Amino acid sequence: MTSTVTVRIEPPRQPEVERLLAGSSEYSFSLGYPPEACFLLDVGQLEQPGIRLFVARDESGAALGIAALVVGGHTDDEHAADFAGRGELKRMFVDERARGLGVAGRLLEAVEADAASRGVREIVLETGTLHLPAQALYAKHGYRVIPHFGPYVGEEYSVCMAKPLASHSADAEVASLHP
Repeated sequence: MTSTVTVRIEPPRQPEVERLLAGSSEYSFSLGYPPEACFLLDVGQLEQPGIRLFVARDESGAALGIAALVVGGHTDDEHAADFAGRGELKRMFVDERARGLGVAGRLLEAVEADAASRGVREIVLETGTLHLPAQALYAKHGYRVIPHFGPYVGEEYSVCMAKPLASHSADAEVASLHP
């Protein structure tokens, strides 16, 4: 199925995307997190400059999953310095009917490629201590647990992870050709 999945940057204000955002919120709350421990961006926040929303769709055009990339700061200006050279993965969610089919991996690939092309050196993310499948997915794709950062410092329900991105600069390509 993943060969027929496309991932594109799309606006967040559309019914299928809003359905996935609602599903993401419902899933987080169903795990037992208190509302103050959920750092979920809403539609208005996803429309801010520096935020790109990636939508995975099947061959019929149905939305299967979403992931947002925040670059150039953070939605919380108090912590913007923690994000220099970093992009933050937010609102990663795959519809229940599409789980286990590689959709999340395709979303991660698209987010990472876009971030690297924009000069981002590292992707960081926060997930919950009870989101064990998410933690396993990120680890499978090369993310490692890091100390809490930004607004997640001191949050008992947070697990922070990061993945360095390969540079796509001409200097890096030349250096790899001449060891």
